[in-house]
Amino acid sequence: MAKNRKLGRTTDQRLAMLKTQTTDVILHGKIETTECRAKEVKSIVDSLISLAIKEKDNFDMVDVKVVRAKLDSKGNKVTEKVTSKNGKDYLKVVKEEITESRQKDKPTRLNARRKMMRKLNKVKDSEGKNIDLPSKLFNEIAPKYEGRVGGYTRIVKLGQRRGDAAEVVILELI
Repeated sequence: MAKNRKLGRTTDQRLAMLKTQTTDVILHGKIETTECRAKEVKSIVDSLISLAIKEKDNFDMVDVKVVRAKLDSKGNKVTEKVTSKNGKDYLKVVKEEITESRQKDKPTRLNARRKMMRKLNKVKDSEGKNIDLPSKLFNEIAPKYEGRVGGYTRIVKLGQRRGDAAEVVILELI
């Protein structure tokens, strides 16, 4: 007997479809799909959320020295005029050194983050900036379900699709 449903697709197509739908559930909170697909995605999403709950507080705060360009009030880099050894003038960007406090994942949390990235696609927002879905899982979704043991998603049946009479459902985070 097969470990998971084949969903009428080749392996690479099926894995890509499940990865996309898993990403959409984490990103948007719910998706509309067929019942068989929803059952497969539900198990993946539940395992990712349980992994996030287990590892959500497993990090250290570290002070890091960061050297970056100094910015003026408009957000432009501050430059100064400098003379080289052979007498030519050029503009040099003024640098500033800042100490920042950042989170450093412990090895088990780093491993969990990598497992999550294996099951999720990279996503960009409307401005073109990357959205860090593992951080969303650790910081937003895991605290919400912390006291719960399993059952993080729900399948709501909508009825049959008109074209092929496939059972359509909504898969959503509870």
